[in-house]
Amino acid sequence: MNRSRKPVIAVDGPAASGKGTIARALARQYGIPHLDTGALYRAVALAAAQDGVALDNRERLAALAQALDLSLLEHPDLRSAATGQAASLVSAIPEVRAALLAFQRDFASRPGGAVLDGRDIGTVIIPAADAKLYVVAAPEIRACRRFQELQAAGHAVTKEGILADIRIRDARDSSRTDAPLRQAKDADLLDTSACSINDAIQKAVELVSRRLERTV
Repeated sequence: MNRSRKPVIAVDGPAASGKGTIARALARQYGIPHLDTGALYRAVALAAAQDGVALDNRERLAALAQALDLSLLEHPDLRSAATGQAASLVSAIPEVRAALLAFQRDFASRPGGAVLDGRDIGTVIIPAADAKLYVVAAPEIRACRRFQELQAAGHAVTKEGILADIRIRDARDSSRTDAPLRQAKDADLLDTSACSINDAIQKAVELVSRRLERTV
């Protein structure tokens, strides 16, 4: 890889697989900005809730995405279970995805490099990324992680409810016709099921470093 240029890295995977934690660590490792693209869909869902927009109103939802209030990315309800469930529905709407596409690609094309995490980063948003990871973990492990995260934030949730939601979201994300969740052919697979946070980050850095060494 040309060392004078900062890398562009795509990190994909299902909910609570660890992709966000890994993406943030890679951003620190390479000194590049990070974008959690899932937060954009959460912000659209939150805007819809605040404005009373139904989650099947494609036109209104696309308009909210087009004029997205980025201050919502700091809203305390952004990471709630309810917002996550709504975001999964919103993200399946092609008009919403199209409205956010330019924002994500513009972020990735900045001269200082970038790491983006989401569901379709390596397949749709930046298919020419210098390195790609597809991060997975068993549904039960992911449910436990999300339960601990939400419980620590003060949300009233159950492991059983979160596991059911994760299974539904996995099915919806993988079966949607527009930009489904799937591993890019040139993405390295990283299963974090049996990994500590530090181990997962170390493995991710190793995989990306090897990939960047092969990038011309």
